[in-house]
Amino acid sequence: MHKKPNAAVQLWLAIGFLAYLVLPWYAQQDATWVAVLPQVFGRAETANGLLQALSQGRPWLLVGLVGLGIAAVAAGMAPGRRQGAWLLAGGAFGGLGLTLSGFVIGAKGWSFAALNSAWGELSVNQFGIGMGGIVALLALVVLAAFGLARLGCFKGDLFVAAAVVGSGVLLLLFIAYPVSKALYGAFLNEDGQWSLLALYNRIGNERVWGVGCLAGGTRCGVAWNTLMLALLAATGTTVLGTMMALMAERGTSRFQAPLKVLAMLPIITPPFVVGLGLILLFGRAGVVNQLLEWALGIEPTRWFYGMFGVWIAQLFAFTPIAFMIMRGVVQGVSPSLEEAALTLRADKLRTFTTITLPLLKPGLANAFLVGFIESMADFGNPIVVGGQFSVLSTEIFFAIVGAQYDQGKAASLAWILTVFALAVFAVQRGLLGKQNFTTVSGKGDAGIAMPLPDGVRKTIYAVALPWMAFTVVVYLFAFAGGFVQTWGRDYTPTLGHFKTAFAIEWGEFGMVWAGTAWNSLFTTVKLAAASAPMTAGVGLLIAYLLARTEFKGRGAFEFVALLAFAIPGTVLGVSYILAFNVPPFELTGTGLIIVLCFMFRNLPVGVRAGTAAFKQLDKSLDEASLMLRASTWQTLVHVVLPLLKPALVAALVYSFVRAMTTVSAVIFLVTAENELATTYIIGRVGNGDYGVALAYCTVLIVLMSLAIALIQWVVGERKLGRRRTGATVQSSVMPA
Repeated sequence: MHKKPNAAVQLWLAIGFLAYLVLPWYAQQDATWVAVLPQVFGRAETANGLLQALSQGRPWLLVGLVGLGIAAVAAGMAPGRRQGAWLLAGGAFGGLGLTLSGFVIGAKGWSFAALNSAWGELSVNQFGIGMGGIVALLALVVLAAFGLARLGCFKGDLFVAAAVVGSGVLLLLFIAYPVSKALYGAFLNEDGQWSLLALYNRIGNERVWGVGCLAGGTRCGVAWNTLMLALLAATGTTVLGTMMALMAERGTSRFQAPLKVLAMLPIITPPFVVGLGLILLFGRAGVVNQLLEWALGIEPTRWFYGMFGVWIAQLFAFTPIAFMIMRGVVQGVSPSLEEAALTLRADKLRTFTTITLPLLKPGLANAFLVGFIESMADFGNPIVVGGQFSVLSTEIFFAIVGAQYDQGKAASLAWILTVFALAVFAVQRGLLGKQNFTTVSGKGDAGIAMPLPDGVRKTIYAVALPWMAFTVVVYLFAFAGGFVQTWGRDYTPTLGHFKTAFAIEWGEFGMVWAGTAWNSLFTTVKLAAASAPMTAGVGLLIAYLLARTEFKGRGAFEFVALLAFAIPGTVLGVSYILAFNVPPFELTGTGLIIVLCFMFRNLPVGVRAGTAAFKQLDKSLDEASLMLRASTWQTLVHVVLPLLKPALVAALVYSFVRAMTTVSAVIFLVTAENELATTYIIGRVGNGDYGVALAYCTVLIVLMSLAIALIQWVVGERKLGRRRTGATVQSSVMPA
């Protein structure tokens, strides 16, 4: 690598030129690569970028080739500022030129009336960008980043420069751009004119900000409902998640296996299953109300519906997220620090409160932030058990899909969610400040993790074990519905619901997937499996950049990376429709738009899990590798990544299962060809066919449990060389 300093530059130049020559420039609908690639030198629809520019009347595409040509001048230069200027000029000129032409020239010619009046109608148009255009743009972006590195930015590191610029472009394109396009509607009045007063008229009312509940009234505004629920949910999930993490890592070993299984159940289950199980228990016709009526003569009511029911449902849904974040943080606490405190005659309780808990602060703050934003963006639980209790996410949903269809109102309410999320994020950053929480360093760490103090252990068991039992009861009731004929009327055991959904028959030409659910299951698994590694990889890469590099615009970079969590899934889905329904990114109706929605909706979890883990890794590990002449890429792969396995597992597991079970973010994006498991289940529930819906949920849970076990086995566990009782001391950092 050091002998060929321009090898990376030459590689990306070759990729850019090949994109113009061997790949179709525009997107191909309902076509396979085998059929399209031989036609890149022929048909107008499948032609490559060079032919599109020279023979199909689209000369504006030459701007990318000119940019590549400018950058090519630098390929033979020695690394330095002169080479950087040529690379930056070529990459920026070509990339910005292609992007601008894509936005101003669409499927009907000029995209803006003013351009049509000034320049006249175009004789040709252009459609959504395809593989050739995407690869060419990527090459130009990377070359521009290399130019910045050669000019002295990012300490001259080509990999870091490309990672920061590339990630920034992705965040702007797939988060900031669609969200800003949707939120812009908050400032448009009924006539389509821009006005600040339009925002106030939509949200400055009693329905949003009312405080009648504090004065003996029936309800408060949806903004206060959302804020109070989010604070309660974040607190509860953080406490429960931390207790479970301590119980799994520091408690009795016999509880570890069932704890891991039960803690994961809520997150691998579609959200409405938990709500249905709670309704079967506590609803008006639920078991608890029926027992109270039978034993005490108390008439059944709807007491469970409302804020309390939503809070309980969200605790089930989001505690596993906090558990996965906190488990990795607890694993990273150095036993040697605890041993030092015990050696100085501090008792276990004092050591736990003064050493262990303070070192958990990054994880606690991240778990609270994730729980808070997840609660605000949650749609499934409030719609199922909320009753008359309204929150912002449900208000936004009905504003979009209801009879009113008021996109401006939905955008205005989304602004409130964004402000709340940013406020909590600012508080988190202010509380943590510049404190140091490093516990995993290059020095030897062969200590034995301190057992929990008796009082702490008993408290954790008193809370966590009943919660685990409660989880078992809820799921038993929910799953039972898939194995009985008709819940509430006919409890005859049957497997008929599974047969309806997943029947397999043998026909004239072999095996036939006869069940009605197979198509949606195959599609969901395919799209979720495609999005999970991308979500985890990009999330941890962004976490690495935020934790290990300093660059201008870092705050804005982190803000955009976390923005997707502050936006309800329904708004994000609608944002994708508005942004990617027309050229240059014409993705609506394809599986790719669902994969991208999965990826960027779940991206913040990978970022936060990675950030918390990086705070515990001493920078000297990176520096030692770099001093031994390893590149940044080699350091990341061989030194940093093995120590981030808990965060990697958390990101992979969470992104996969959330893609399998999400509803609100993709309900507007699915088509007949790309039906998902959750939309199939919702359709069955809407038709009153609860048996098939619950049978499908059971199959999903089994499938995702196997997938999680596979991810755990493939990735492995981080090993920090800590000794077990009776074992010899191992090395301090040993890759798994």
